[in-house]
Amino acid sequence: MDGQKKVTAIVGTYRKGGIIDTAVDEILASAREQGALVEKIHLTDTRIEFCTNCRTCTGQTGRERGTCPLSDDMAGILDKIEQSDALVLASPMNFGTVTAIMKRFIERLICYACWPWGAMAPRKRTRENTKRAVLISSSAAPAFLARYTTRITGLLKQAADLMGARTTGVLFIGLAARKQHQDIGARARRKARRLGRKLVQ
Repeated sequence: MDGQKKVTAIVGTYRKGGIIDTAVDEILASAREQGALVEKIHLTDTRIEFCTNCRTCTGQTGRERGTCPLSDDMAGILDKIEQSDALVLASPMNFGTVTAIMKRFIERLICYACWPWGAMAPRKRTRENTKRAVLISSSAAPAFLARYTTRITGLLKQAADLMGARTTGVLFIGLAARKQHQDIGARARRKARRLGRKLVQ
């Protein structure tokens, strides 16, 4: 369909069907109802190697992302992201930050920065943020406490920015460890649906 928008979700939870996964499903279902093509990528189903900090990708010039010498699923995931109009980045909080698998994904986003040897710091290859992003996280602590006393939201926002996306909404679900199998709640569900519509409108 001409003009059909695509939304790609990157999910860093270890629990399929849990709070984070359910919230992502609500957002994607809402976006799909608006006519968007949606895809959800569970990082646990992919093979993403650790960044070795070789800086091969950052040493390459130009606006296109640098090429990583590692052979895994990362390049294919980034191709899908670059073909998308909107992103969802989702991770529960583990030890005050994103999960290890989400952190591994984020570290590999250094390919969107240029940092030749001798330069003091990296710089983003392009300043244009043409995509929209929604961030999702959860915590055993109350949402207001966890969100504003940790860097998890800032880290997800930085990752979205590297991929050329401007954050347009955040869904942070607190008190998420009261039960082994816990629903996200009606309020979070309603907000998720609103964010899904906002991504594609």
